[in-house]
Amino acid sequence: MSSPHSIEDEAVATEATDVATLLSENASLKDRLLRALADAENARRQADRKAEDTRKFAVAEFARELLPVIDNLQRVIEARKTVPSTQHDALLEGVETTLRLFLQTLERFGVKKIAASGQRFDPSLHEALMEAEDASHPPGIITRVLEDGYMIHDRLLRPARVVVSKKHPPTDHGSILQD
Repeated sequence: MSSPHSIEDEAVATEATDVATLLSENASLKDRLLRALADAENARRQADRKAEDTRKFAVAEFARELLPVIDNLQRVIEARKTVPSTQHDALLEGVETTLRLFLQTLERFGVKKIAASGQRFDPSLHEALMEAEDASHPPGIITRVLEDGYMIHDRLLRPARVVVSKKHPPTDHGSILQD
């Protein structure tokens, strides 16, 4: 039968003069081993998280570059609606279909439009280009979206560019002074 200890282990054990020293050294080595294992696990988790972020957000720059194309398709549709004509209905239908497919494709990659119209202004999601007096809305409400904003997963890709209602100036309904 073989012995559980090697010859070197026996030599070290016989040279040790103090059991407390051996126990202390054993505890120190055990602590170093546990720290090394924890560091390795943290590095693995960080690499996994970085790889996941890279996978999720790899298309962000590409998607950001495509947003002006979406804006222009939407402008074509809006312009066509303001000047109704049956001459180019097929063309308009093709543009609408192209836009819909474009948005569906981006959504499969985690790109979604930010709902803005009628919402409270949020500087982390919206960019106010103008303020406008609007008696039908309280101050700080988005009254018009000039350019849609988009998120990719949980990150802002582009803020929505909006018009925000502002505080109404006080009206002077005081009495008229008579002399």
